[in-house]
Amino acid sequence: MTTGLQQSTIKVLKQFNKSFPQFYDQFVSNEIQFQNLQLAHQLYKTKRAVIEIQPEKTKSIINFAYRNQSFLLSDIFGVLAAYGLTIHNLNIYGQIKSPMLVFIKLTVSRGGKTLTQKTADNVNRAIREALAGTFEVEEMLAVEFNLNFTLQNVETEFYIDPVFHLPALLLEAQNEPGLFYKVMYAIWQEDLLIVNANLLMWRGRTRLILYLLGPNESLIPEYLGNRIADSVKHRLSGQ
Repeated sequence: MTTGLQQSTIKVLKQFNKSFPQFYDQFVSNEIQFQNLQLAHQLYKTKRAVIEIQPEKTKSIINFAYRNQSFLLSDIFGVLAAYGLTIHNLNIYGQIKSPMLVFIKLTVSRGGKTLTQKTADNVNRAIREALAGTFEVEEMLAVEFNLNFTLQNVETEFYIDPVFHLPALLLEAQNEPGLFYKVMYAIWQEDLLIVNANLLMWRGRTRLILYLLGPNESLIPEYLGNRIADSVKHRLSGQ
């Protein structure tokens, strides 16, 4: 990808990448790097969250860019759960230096099909309203879910990733509707910032590795991380 770019654009891209964790430009494809730069430019011009929803075969792709905040993912995944969307893939790329932007790419479907234009428009509008504080995510979710439900067979583990040099929380649980919202809500309750995520689903279970920053965008020491892992497990298990 970079071979087809002008030198001035490559220079801007390299400068842009310095705000991400060390592994970003090594492990993230050039295509995604450039796409995130374009989304950041769009965000800068419009001064509002970038939300793009496009069909791709039998699924839909959601691209999102905004300033990272602890409540952000809870609101987004709450909206997706409220509209009954199934999440098939998830990529999160968050900056660890100012301006602390986050870029999210989601592969979703509804009823095993791509989203209709009406549903896509409704999801887009609901996410914007949630970010503006005018859409009560929990009230809408309460119609579909018992928000006191607990996840089954939850396992959590905290560690400092030796490759990425970031605090990481590994989480496993049985697949259930609303699982991602429940996880992101628990992370928000701990006032944590997610800057990267890996997702694997197999045999009815979901495994998430969440790379985190603590309150005030700080690194998390191991002793505190272990307490956070226990607290998240208790929240998800209803203990």
